[in-house]
Amino acid sequence: MSKIEYKDLLDAGVHFGHLTRKWDPRMAPYIFMEKNGIHIIDLNKTLACLEEASNAIKQIVRSGKKVMFVATKKQAKDLVAAEAQRLNMPYVTERWLGGMLTNFATIRKSLKKMSSLEKLMKEDSYKNLAKKERLMVSRQKEKMESVLGGIADLSRLPAALFVVDIKREHIAIAEAQKLGIPVFALVDTNSNPNEVDFPIPANDDAFKSVSLLVKAFGAAIEEGLSERKKDKDDAKLSEEEEAKRAVDADTQD
Repeated sequence: MSKIEYKDLLDAGVHFGHLTRKWDPRMAPYIFMEKNGIHIIDLNKTLACLEEASNAIKQIVRSGKKVMFVATKKQAKDLVAAEAQRLNMPYVTERWLGGMLTNFATIRKSLKKMSSLEKLMKEDSYKNLAKKERLMVSRQKEKMESVLGGIADLSRLPAALFVVDIKREHIAIAEAQKLGIPVFALVDTNSNPNEVDFPIPANDDAFKSVSLLVKAFGAAIEEGLSERKKDKDDAKLSEEEEAKRAVDADTQD
């Protein structure tokens, strides 16, 4: 994806904040002006924060670590799930289970249970169960899948969180803070930007605004993944060259 410009943010309505009476004064550095009772976000600040966040997330991903996407609000969840799936990253878009990070050992047990139900449903013994029992098993799996499906492949804690709407996802943010996991987030004018490590001031309600920024963040992750692949390929190549040199040296001897 090409680099996002000021006009792209303007066209997507990224600058529209909340009503002035709903503002959080700690967002003052990111507010450009007030118009018709609404705060207008300074898009130059948005661009600068997005660049800073993109550079940081690239380094995290380049080192082979996972980023968890979190967005449970209606206008963001499908977008976020699609982008996370595209990048093969974990995501939570239904509801945040308390302890998803701070009590990860318990969550892993639930993931194992979900995996074993999946295996069971593929076995012949499942077909031999009574209809009522089969229904119970499939309902249990569906219920677990709706909450845990996005993190099914997560074997360890994520290295970072990307959040849309920090007021709504305050439990996830509190858990990340407790564990020292950096949080990247879209932060609207009604929120406290100091609660996250990399705030990106933006309208977190409008579909177009969320879509543009989620994809921009995803593009940065994609760059990090490409760089990681290149690092691995380069390392493999130098190993092969080293081995070839060793063989040549032996032959000459």
